[in-house]
Amino acid sequence: MSTTASAGAESSAPADNPHGHAHGPLSKLVIGAIGVVYGDIGTSPIYAFRETFAGHHTLAPDRLHIFGVLSLIFWSMMIIVSLKYLTVIMRADNKGEGGSLALLALINRSIGKEKRWTAWIVLLGVFATALFYGDSMITPAISVLSAVEGLTTVNANLQPFVVPIAVGILVGLFSIQSRGTAKVGSMFGPVMFVYFLTLATLGVWHVLDYPSVLLAMLNPFNAVNFFLQEPLRAFFAMGSVVLAVTGAEALYADMGHFGRKPIRVSWVTFVMPALLLNYLGQGAMLLAQPAAQAIETVRNPFFYLAPEMLRLPLVLLATAATVIASQAVITGAFSVTQQAIQLGFIPRLRILHTSERAAGQIYIPLVNWALLVMVLLLVITFQSSSNLAAAYGIAVTGAMLIDSVLIAVVLLMMWKWNRWLSIGLLALFFTIDLLYFSANMLKVPDGGWFPLLVGVVAFTLLTTWASGRKLMIDRMSEASLPMEIFIKSAAPSAARVQGTAVFMTSSASGVPHALLHNLKHNKVLHERVILLTVKIEDVPYVPAEKRSEAKDYGSGFYRVILRYGFMEEVAVPDALAQLKECGPQCKTMDTSFFLARQTLLPSAKRPGMALWRERLFAWMLRNSVSAMEFFKLPTNRVVELGSQLEI
Repeated sequence: MSTTASAGAESSAPADNPHGHAHGPLSKLVIGAIGVVYGDIGTSPIYAFRETFAGHHTLAPDRLHIFGVLSLIFWSMMIIVSLKYLTVIMRADNKGEGGSLALLALINRSIGKEKRWTAWIVLLGVFATALFYGDSMITPAISVLSAVEGLTTVNANLQPFVVPIAVGILVGLFSIQSRGTAKVGSMFGPVMFVYFLTLATLGVWHVLDYPSVLLAMLNPFNAVNFFLQEPLRAFFAMGSVVLAVTGAEALYADMGHFGRKPIRVSWVTFVMPALLLNYLGQGAMLLAQPAAQAIETVRNPFFYLAPEMLRLPLVLLATAATVIASQAVITGAFSVTQQAIQLGFIPRLRILHTSERAAGQIYIPLVNWALLVMVLLLVITFQSSSNLAAAYGIAVTGAMLIDSVLIAVVLLMMWKWNRWLSIGLLALFFTIDLLYFSANMLKVPDGGWFPLLVGVVAFTLLTTWASGRKLMIDRMSEASLPMEIFIKSAAPSAARVQGTAVFMTSSASGVPHALLHNLKHNKVLHERVILLTVKIEDVPYVPAEKRSEAKDYGSGFYRVILRYGFMEEVAVPDALAQLKECGPQCKTMDTSFFLARQTLLPSAKRPGMALWRERLFAWMLRNSVSAMEFFKLPTNRVVELGSQLEI
């Protein structure tokens, strides 16, 4: 994608090779996409069809219901995955990157002048991100648990071991995150390729026994007939049918890693046919069986697709697939958290890079262990994937609904597509999303409250940090002194010492508090004083030639602004070494970095946030990673100066 294109043009430009992420032959990228992007939606056949018939709202496995459900699954995939995400939303890339935050940044950059629109759009985008954290806790739990439950189809006596085995697998998975996933990730594609091939093979085998299910799935009248005959049951069924398309939003979020074309090609030519054939096989198997046997089989139809001698290998393959799906979700949580930190919604956290070659491979200890604790609590509390299915779906359908709102803004205000075409598409998307979201809201008493609670807590934390940070910067700016006045009054009389002093400041104007405190207490100024501000732009990557901007005040004072994208790692010493506008090269051993560490004093007297939110923000600030670690500053060259501030 061209970085010089206009907002509207860049949104529809190809994203097949964004900033070097998606490179290599198409076949290699397609295999990679199959291994990473489709893990979540790929493991849905293990539990989605089962939950529709044997979940909290049971359906008889007869012709009316099976034909109706198969039709709902097919048309949901076509409308939500193929049309909404792959055809429309994936055109709205932010310099090659996708996901709610990337889309939010794109919209904010394009229509940021429309203040009356921007505020609520930002809140919606942030809430979609908050819901993602709820989804990232439930997905590993339900995926791994549903696969391990397949052991009971091999031997019913293994039931007591299901939860301990699932817990062991999950603990092992989260424990290896700090070592990086490059080696394991290279196996994802081939394993998932075999898995999807197995799905298709098992499906075809049973479809041959009852071939009429093929036309039943393609015929939308079967879904309509289901609603006409049993509207309430059909509405309840939608709460489980949506499990077949969970993971659709991952296609958009992972676009930056593989590009638009490989994701589309892998879906149309391989993944979607394999999934549909498997759902068809499950339906055909039930229809071909006597009613009594079908009622027993529907409790775990996915594993009963395989003959008894192949059932254990299928369980092992499905477990491997669910581990891969969980890995993709965990990696996604790391990536989303990094974006949120860079965009100012989350405090600085410790981020470790697990690969010298791939900048995107990161590990965030706090996120990793917090996810593990919540996933284990879910597994131990709910005990079965069927119980967890009651908690699954609300976060996904809520995020999908918000994506529809965001894409409405893009279609109508950015791209300015034909109004009638846009309204028609949006009406279709909103109708489907609202139906699925409403059906999933019925799950709230049975466990659906969990992702909503996680979403509300995460949303509160994200918005509190963003608001508090803005308040803190505003309070500091109120008392700042213009740089020109400071230089005229202080520079001539202060003693100058050798070396360079870099004062980190969040504001690109005025005198940093740390500089005033240093002069007040130490009575000296360095020969060269650099006031450094790091700005995170609304684009994933900033070109090297636009990285820095410098201003010379004279008398050895300079102001430097470093610009980074929200997907980039910030390394201040490396950037300073490249500066040419501030005199001689900045050498680490001749440079001192001065940081201001504020102690916040929550006060009900000053207008701002509610007192409890001010206290929450102060707690988050105290526990955030220091600027020294976040900006990769050398530990032996940093001086921290404390101050108190009321917000």
